[in-house]
Amino acid sequence: MKPVTDIPAAASGDAVSHFEGLLAYETDCWDVHAGSTAGDGGFVVLDVRSPAAFAAGHVPGAVNLPWRLISESSLAAHAPDGLLVVYCSGPHCNGADHAAAAIARLGRPVKKMIGGMTGWIDEGFALTKP
Repeated sequence: MKPVTDIPAAASGDAVSHFEGLLAYETDCWDVHAGSTAGDGGFVVLDVRSPAAFAAGHVPGAVNLPWRLISESSLAAHAPDGLLVVYCSGPHCNGADHAAAAIARLGRPVKKMIGGMTGWIDEGFALTKP
């Protein structure tokens, strides 16, 4: 058995569609850090963990909004057409997926920061506290 090559790679066009599709739903810690540091201004980062987890350390500039509290009124402070980037604890946590689904159901643009806090720390980026 040759696990890498037994199943052929997808056709190039299919691969482009697949990987560009992923990028429409996800961003990574490096890109969020680069955009935030450059003053991109094109997105708001939402930490969807508990207030206690947020207080222990979070991505600089992030706004705390636990995913269970996402509603039209809890998002009122953010432009309806502004991109929201959500994150939670890390790959072992599905809070960001719940948040992204809730935000999308409200008709707002959203992406998940893959890796969450685990990814942020693994990249060597600093945390901040309130």
